Amino acid sequence: MVWCISIPASTANLGPGFDSIGIALDKYLELEVELGFDWKIINLSGNLPDVPNPLDHLIVQAAEKTAELHGFSLPPCTVRVKSEIPLARGMGSSASAIVAGIELANQIMELHLTAQDKLKVATLMEGHPDNAAASIYGGFTISSNAANGEINVFHANHIEASFVLFIPNFELKTTMARQVLPDSYSRQEAAQASAIANLLTAAFLSSAFEQVGTYMEQDLFHEPYRLDMIPQSKEIKIAAKQAGAYGTCISGAGPTLLSLVEKGTEQDFISKLKGQFPDFNLVEVPMNRTGIVVTIKDTENAH
Repeated sequence: MVWCISIPASTANLGPGFDSIGIALDKYLELEVELGFDWKIINLSGNLPDVPNPLDHLIVQAAEKTAELHGFSLPPCTVRVKSEIPLARGMGSSASAIVAGIELANQIMELHLTAQDKLKVATLMEGHPDNAAASIYGGFTISSNAANGEINVFHANHIEASFVLFIPNFELKTTMARQVLPDSYSRQEAAQASAIANLLTAAFLSSAFEQVGTYMEQDLFHEPYRLDMIPQSKEIKIAAKQAGAYGTCISGAGPTLLSLVEKGTEQDFISKLKGQFPDFNLVEVPMNRTGIVVTIKDTENAH
């Protein structure tokens, strides 16, 4: 038996929704899993880390952690992996790998985990739930890691939003992007920043995309500190607006930038910017609505 597991990429923050808003994207990490005699990870595409020892691999670590938390010991597997999610670009590659490992354990051990169960394990490993929530549920998510360990999630997948990503040919590690943030904000800054996040959320859920674009570009929590770490980011935001984007923000911790555009105008938008930013690959990406998808191939009866 072969388990086929598909996990979407994600973008987090959408500007002011810092560490809480996540959106699933139509790019995927795909696994084919079967029981084996020892752990084997076989990379079938680019965008994947070279990890000589499978036990050091994030997918395997997440799978073993999930099994262990539920009182099981996981048998070794052969895992064939393909990914459309570039590493260290702000598209949730590590969250997708963690969610894939959790789902692997869920399927192999027949744990019957709920989406909430999966998110708890992912947050334990990731530290915050925003990317993982989007990858698990699909669509648009808001999540919060409460002080008592509970994870609160709001989920909607009715929104017809369309994005263009500016994916650079350079990486930015999340740890680096976190280091430039202030340790605290004044009460006035926090009140203003959270008001903008509330407006963004209300506008997005109402599909008022022009307003969304305005609020995307007014973040006070992280963008003022991170934009300088991403070469040409300020020029991209100006050029994207001129080309018709509603708004542009950093995807997650960066260095990818994300423009919200009118559905149907994606290719026109990309062609207007062609050649202006040679270090960035412009990619049209719709929202993903499904979250985790698992199918099973019955190899015994296959001819």
